[in-house]
Amino acid sequence: MEKNVENQEQIHPLWAKDRKIVDTLLNGQPSDFNRVELARLLIRYQGFPGARDIQHDLEAVLKRWQLNESELFEQTRKIHGEGHIYRGKGEQSEDWS
Repeated sequence: MEKNVENQEQIHPLWAKDRKIVDTLLNGQPSDFNRVELARLLIRYQGFPGARDIQHDLEAVLKRWQLNESELFEQTRKIHGEGHIYRGKGEQSEDWS
C-alpha cells in the first residue's frame, strides 16, 4: 500500500520553540522586536506543509496589528536597516531556518 506523501502533514523541528514565540506575539504589542519575530516566523512557515496552528496564529497576529505581509516586511526592513535588532538578546539570535 502506497502512502500519499503529498497530503501528509509534517511536524516542523522548531515547532515547540516557535509555539512559545507565537503565543507571546498573540498576547503582545507590535514592538520592533515583535514585528521582526513575526516576519521571521512568517517566512519560516510560508508554504510549510504542516504547523497549521502556527500559520493560523501568525495570520491572526497580522490582523490584530492591522498589517498585511508587505507592510510588515517593509517595516522590518527599516528596523533591520537601523541596527541589529537581536543585539543583547542572548539566546534570541537570528534564526531563519
